[in-house]
Amino acid sequence: MPDALQARLTLGRDKRLLKRGEFARIKTEGRRLVRGCLVVNWMVCPDSAVSRLGAITSKAIGNAIKRSRARRLMREVFRHHQHEFTQPIELVLIARRSINEKDFQQVERTFLKLMSEAGVLAAREE
Repeated sequence: MPDALQARLTLGRDKRLLKRGEFARIKTEGRRLVRGCLVVNWMVCPDSAVSRLGAITSKAIGNAIKRSRARRLMREVFRHHQHEFTQPIELVLIARRSINEKDFQQVERTFLKLMSEAGVLAAREE
């Protein structure tokens, strides 16, 4: 059973946005929300089988260590919640400087608020 759960929560190459054109298309054709330490650009992709993520950290975030940590936090939050979307989406998360002071739970809370506001999260059972 742990293997099935582990496979389900992976974030492989097929679940990541990698090309410049993909990022640009989502920025121009998609929707955008800003809250706290995150900026989110997204598009609903009904023809896709899986949701995909792209993470952006600019040099304004800080040195390479801080930028890498920010990308890891954003990918981890997406990985944990990738199956909660109502339909497949392509998502670009952009870190803001305030992410440096946040821990995982704070970034996760911000992400969930943004996705709920966007209307792309399924109802959660508490």
